[in-house]
Amino acid sequence: MAVSEISAQAAAHTEHVDVLIVGAGLSGIGAACHLQRSCPDRSFAILEARAAIGGTWDLFRYPGIRSDSDMFTLGYRFKPWKQAEAIADGGSIRAYIHEAAAEHAIEQAVRFNSRATRAEFSSQRARWTVEIERTDGPAGAPPQRSTITCNFLFGCTGYYRYDEGYTPQFPGSERFQGRLVHPQHWPEDLDYSGKRVLVIGSGATAVTLVPAMSDRAAHVTMLQRSPSYVLSLPGQDPLARLLRRVLPARAAYPVVRWKNVLMALGFYKLSRRAPRLMRSLLRKGVEAHLPAGYDVETHFNPRYEPWDQRVCFVPDGDMFDALGTGRASIVTDRIETFTQRGVLLASGRELEADVIVTATGLNLLALGGIEIAVDGEEVSLPETVGYKGMMLSGVPNLALTLGYTNASWTLKADLVAEYVCRLLNHMQARGYARCTPKAPPADEPTAPFLDLKSGYVERALDKLPRQGARAPWRLNQNYPLDVRLLRRGALEDEGIEFSRATAPQAVPAEPIAA
Repeated sequence: MAVSEISAQAAAHTEHVDVLIVGAGLSGIGAACHLQRSCPDRSFAILEARAAIGGTWDLFRYPGIRSDSDMFTLGYRFKPWKQAEAIADGGSIRAYIHEAAAEHAIEQAVRFNSRATRAEFSSQRARWTVEIERTDGPAGAPPQRSTITCNFLFGCTGYYRYDEGYTPQFPGSERFQGRLVHPQHWPEDLDYSGKRVLVIGSGATAVTLVPAMSDRAAHVTMLQRSPSYVLSLPGQDPLARLLRRVLPARAAYPVVRWKNVLMALGFYKLSRRAPRLMRSLLRKGVEAHLPAGYDVETHFNPRYEPWDQRVCFVPDGDMFDALGTGRASIVTDRIETFTQRGVLLASGRELEADVIVTATGLNLLALGGIEIAVDGEEVSLPETVGYKGMMLSGVPNLALTLGYTNASWTLKADLVAEYVCRLLNHMQARGYARCTPKAPPADEPTAPFLDLKSGYVERALDKLPRQGARAPWRLNQNYPLDVRLLRRGALEDEGIEFSRATAPQAVPAEPIAA
């Protein structure tokens, strides 16, 4: 759409909010709650492409779906996690998000089945115009299109495509006569009771599916091309259980939260500084949970160092129990081709299966695939540099939430939302209309935005922003450091420019109430 057409539409319609949040998952609902608490005079709306809130925790419905972080850090800072389980199932997390939305009257601000497709910023008006597609019309009918304007755009879209998981091109997959499914799109009618199940993959999804499916399946085989690091954690937090006996939930929660933050950070730093030691400790942990003589060298000896990819956590060693009892097994090999009955491996062995689950990963998608333009110029995300891990150089009045790769997503989501609220109040108090992050000096090096070597990250690095070598352009993977930077740090520094609108802003006829 031409710039003139967007401008004409923007001038004609009357819908406007101070803040437009894109995404009603864990991050988006949390962002709205923070706005209600810290910026109660700001109007906002939430665009959600799906028909329900919850994001990942509503989309994924495969057996055993659960958090891969403890709920004392995956939970919101402002809402204590009160259940006994530290590693929670998907349904419990979904209910927790719904509770937060209800407590803050957020759901009335959500526009379901509304996908943001394009956003253009006008510097003169200090305003975004966002194009929306409604996807809940009659079957076969084209989507309804509309626009909405906002002063600040807040992307809480997660980092992967909701409509498409990643599945490699497996030779001969069309020949397989059984059921072939991807965890991201789990069929409601799939009954695997008494059937042979083959799970392809070795990441967090695979190590979740194996024990969960082994209770009903005849047998579950996890086929991995290469192993991942797997660590057993207690299903319940002992300190939380103790403190809850003597302290109110709101007093116990931050203590357990900080304990878990510091333990996770220590684990990560030790992995980076002493990878051989951590590799040895992780291996000993696996050996302690498996029967004597189990081939740990083949099946649990990754080719990369700890935290080059995310470590897989299993509550109370449930996957090791499934392996130890014989209900599940691991095969480490490469797929030569699919057959009618299963898969033929490079070793010549054929694995027969009735159901094959391709737990092969995600497709990354920055900002939910929204096209971005500033004053008629298209923004290429790979040409931008992240500012404080949450804004983009040259793009005014926009923030995005990207959680930690080495800790719980919500730790960073909370900090980003708190920062956005501080930023909005700062701008209001000083009469600023625009805040525009700047790129670092041209002679300073940049690096990929994410430092993981996981396949889903490496496949998308050329589509993501860059990061700088120092603050405020460096993306920290360090929660205590970010607490200082985002919660308490200065809002004005060398990396951002504040300015006032260069043209009067029309007052919308009827703002949208949050």
